Amino acid sequence: MSLLLDTHILLWAAGPEDRLSPETASRLQDPEEHLVFSVASIWEIAIKSSRRRDDFRIDGAELRRVLLASGYEELPVSGPHALETSNLPPIHGDPFDRILIAQARYEGLTLLTADKRIARYPGPIELV
Repeated sequence: MSLLLDTHILLWAAGPEDRLSPETASRLQDPEEHLVFSVASIWEIAIKSSRRRDDFRIDGAELRRVLLASGYEELPVSGPHALETSNLPPIHGDPFDRILIAQARYEGLTLLTADKRIARYPGPIELV
């Protein structure tokens, strides 16, 4: 299965705290899973870490390097992804969440998230 990881799943997987369930952690280690991260997540991390947010205390460049070295695929944001956001219901307005949902829908990826608001959107979304 191809999984697009929500930003907080990326942070939890890379962080020292064990915030992922054992099942989710195991899936991220499974060589059968195709793991994808969005450039939008790296952008979100860069913005929020520059604002010194406690929940974003990570070097985005280092995270990106580790993800790529670990075999994750980087998904750029494209015009069709941006346009797909107009097809989403107005559940909430976070632009980073909305572009991730749109990317998953457009690319046929399953968005892996722990955010209940994101899970309310239609499409290939898995709440962990």
